[in-house]
Amino acid sequence: MRQSSKTITISTNRIGLYEFTEAAVAFVNEAKITTGLLTLFVQHTSASLLIQENADPEVQRDLERFFQRLVPLGDPLFRHTSEGPDDMPAHVRAALTATSLGIPIQNGKLAIGTWQGIYLYEHRTAPHRRKVVMQVMGE
Repeated sequence: MRQSSKTITISTNRIGLYEFTEAAVAFVNEAKITTGLLTLFVQHTSASLLIQENADPEVQRDLERFFQRLVPLGDPLFRHTSEGPDDMPAHVRAALTATSLGIPIQNGKLAIGTWQGIYLYEHRTAPHRRKVVMQVMGE
């Protein structure tokens, strides 16, 4: 069994989904793993990872509208506001989504569906540089 690891940085400019499927595919290709598992992990508490439809951008906008209703910015419920009115809602959104993903590798390719993409979901309003660790194990 072989393994390889790489950290990438994804620059964000506001709340939203940032697709990085191509970077994950390139990493798996470089590692030359034909059967195994790709693990992705975001090193932040106010961003998360999603596998979501990448064909219709309206899906991403609908997700954001849903999260805005579910966890609105500046909600008076939250007392942790030292980093701004978007900080605690960002932590809640990250808790409701995922900070790591596992994706099977079959025949040298990620076993994702035709309309699936891999996204970093930025939950803060200001620009950030988010680090995502990619690790692959297999043969």
